[in-house]
Amino acid sequence: MAAQSVYNEIKRKVESSKRGKLFFPDDFHSASSDAVRSALARLCRAGDLMRVAHGIYCYPQVDKKWGSGFILPSIEEIAKGIATRDKVRIAPVGAYVLNKLGLSTQIPANVVFVTDGSGRRVSIGKGKGILFKHTSEMRTFAFRSPLMQLIVTAMREIGEHQITDEQMTIIGEHLKHVAEVDYQKDIQLAPIWVRKKLSQR
Repeated sequence: MAAQSVYNEIKRKVESSKRGKLFFPDDFHSASSDAVRSALARLCRAGDLMRVAHGIYCYPQVDKKWGSGFILPSIEEIAKGIATRDKVRIAPVGAYVLNKLGLSTQIPANVVFVTDGSGRRVSIGKGKGILFKHTSEMRTFAFRSPLMQLIVTAMREIGEHQITDEQMTIIGEHLKHVAEVDYQKDIQLAPIWVRKKLSQR
C-alpha cells in the first residue's frame, strides 16, 4: 500500500474515533510498521494526533470550556490503554493512590501500578513515567469495587500504626460511595487490621 494511502486510511480511522482515544502502531495492520509509524508522525505534525509517549498516540480532546487547546489523557488513562492493549490487569499503588483519595498532597513523578503482566517503565514527558510492577498477589485484582480496592491499598500503604483519625475520616467519606454488597464482598480481601478499622467507621 502506498504511503499516501496508508496515511489516508489511518487519518480516517483516527477522525472517526472518539476524542481522547489512544492509538498504538499495532492498531493498524494493513501496512508495514515503518509506513504506519511514518503516517502517525505525519498526523502528529499536522496536529491531528499527539504523541504522549514512545509508541503511544492520542486523538486529543479539545478544551471547549476554556479554549486552552488540547486536553491530554491522564497518566491513569494511558496506563489503562496500555493494559487493554496488552490484555493484562493493573491496579494503582503507592503515593498515587494516597493523592487520588485526598490522603496526601504528594504528587509522584512516577505513577506505580501492579500488574499480572510483565514489569517495565514507560516514560511520559520529562522525568515522569508509569512504572508497571509484576505481582503474584492476585487478590489485588479480585475487588468488585475499584474504589474499595483504592481504599484498602491506601490503608496498607500508610500502615496500621501511622494512619491518622483525619485520614480515617476521609476514608469514611469515600466508603459512602461503595455499594454495601460490594463492601461485604471486598472487605474479605483486606488485612485483618484494615477490616477492624473499617468496621469502626
